[in-house]
Amino acid sequence: MKKQIHSNITQLCTLILSALLLSACATTTYSKKATQLYVFNCGNIEVRDLSIFTPGTNTGKVKQMTDSCYLIKHEKGMLFWDTGLNDSLGPKGVDAWEGKFHLSVSNPLSTQLNEINVKPSDIDFLGISHFHGDHTGNANLFTQSALIIQQEEYDAAFGDDPSKAGFDASSYKDLDKSKIKIISGDLDVFGDGTVVIKRAIGHTPGHQVLFVDLDESGPIVLSGDLYHFTDNRTHKRVPSFNFDKGQTLEAMEQIEAFVNQKKARLWIQHDLEQNKAIKHSPAYYQ
Repeated sequence: MKKQIHSNITQLCTLILSALLLSACATTTYSKKATQLYVFNCGNIEVRDLSIFTPGTNTGKVKQMTDSCYLIKHEKGMLFWDTGLNDSLGPKGVDAWEGKFHLSVSNPLSTQLNEINVKPSDIDFLGISHFHGDHTGNANLFTQSALIIQQEEYDAAFGDDPSKAGFDASSYKDLDKSKIKIISGDLDVFGDGTVVIKRAIGHTPGHQVLFVDLDESGPIVLSGDLYHFTDNRTHKRVPSFNFDKGQTLEAMEQIEAFVNQKKARLWIQHDLEQNKAIKHSPAYYQ
């Protein structure tokens, strides 16, 4: 009888151990450690009249901003988020918008990708927060990538007259239209909750932001142009050139609630001061 009890206990322990091992294996398979986030400097923006971004204040004030791009490496593929100013601008740059901006590129995106042995043809998905030229500047590099875009942004960017929305169609003319994925809402890119495109319209008709949940560094939201710098986030200011002020304020409220829910950091893509504290490629976050 004692032998039988001992045998039963041994079998039970074996079953429990097996279950724990299977659970551990399942957890390992689902681990977010395969996700890496690279940050690139994709241009420099000198604003010569900050009141464009802060109506009613800062008239004539000059401010330096940066232009950020991102690569997300996931075990199921790679997503590139925003493409910055066109590499051809170079360090001397050009004036834009009747001299209200000066745009330049110190370090070409193509060079930065070479440094980490990534080719544009390696990129599976292209996410562009919105189609202003400082976000589509190098889009034509990604001819083999599947663009993910909100329906309203698609209608404006690929419609009869993209210039009405302030878009330059030549900056993304080489994208493979047969691969475009049009969405109307949020999209879990890889199906495991680690990389999610979130609808945040208002700055442009179909503006969107990106949520990235990293195993070691934690959750991060990439702002697109929901905000351009920290002070505008603090005061919830809406730039004069936004497509819809009401939609912008609503998007701000929704994304801030999401940031709080996820206990995420919000990286403002144009905020030069914030970006100085963020490590850039070839280093990465995971």
